[in-house]
Amino acid sequence: MVSKYLYLILNLGSLSIPLLYSFLEKRFHFIKYFKVSLFSILIIAFPFLVWDVIFTMANVWGFNTNYHLSIFIFGMPIEEWLFFFCIPYACLFTHEVLKYYLPNLILSKFVTKSIVLFATISILSLLVTNLGKWYTTVNFVLFSALMIYSWFYQIDELRKYFASFGVILIPFLIVNGILTGSFIESPVVWYNNEENLNTRFFTIPVEDFFYAFNLLFSIQIVFNRLKKKLC
Repeated sequence: MVSKYLYLILNLGSLSIPLLYSFLEKRFHFIKYFKVSLFSILIIAFPFLVWDVIFTMANVWGFNTNYHLSIFIFGMPIEEWLFFFCIPYACLFTHEVLKYYLPNLILSKFVTKSIVLFATISILSLLVTNLGKWYTTVNFVLFSALMIYSWFYQIDELRKYFASFGVILIPFLIVNGILTGSFIESPVVWYNNEENLNTRFFTIPVEDFFYAFNLLFSIQIVFNRLKKKLC
């Protein structure tokens, strides 16, 4: 019976501590940014959810009914919709708290630009040889565009975010690992390997790392801008 709630538990578990500490932590008091966080998440989550619905309908990926509730919106379980608030909020909180308490957790501009240059060239090379694999193609096009944009307009934020993303990857590996089949009999989310590189880090498709970065860093960019305007 617990397995039916697994996806829901992963969502709520990921959100619970960041949301609780948003209220309890008095020095930074992240809850004051709740509206800005929500707007930022909704703005970016909308196109990602459209993408999600289309890929679900096209069987690029799908969901194991053993691990989620029988409530569907546009063919996707309710937990998949919750995912796009719970995980981004937890990651926004993590990055902002790290910036506040560890202001020196930042990469040099040289290292940051080197990562951007190496990652962009590598991803574009893989993209050219794997065009038509839809999960790979959409992810890598978005990532390349985000890196090019960030090179010119977001390099200082990237210096901080790359460092934070290294921390965010720790819970990501646990949560996404379970979603893709680690520690359980079968995956919560399955992938059609004809639409990706069919290369995995343990059970996690490598595209998931870029998907996560595309989603989370895009939300962070919008959050930074809205925070300046509204707070």
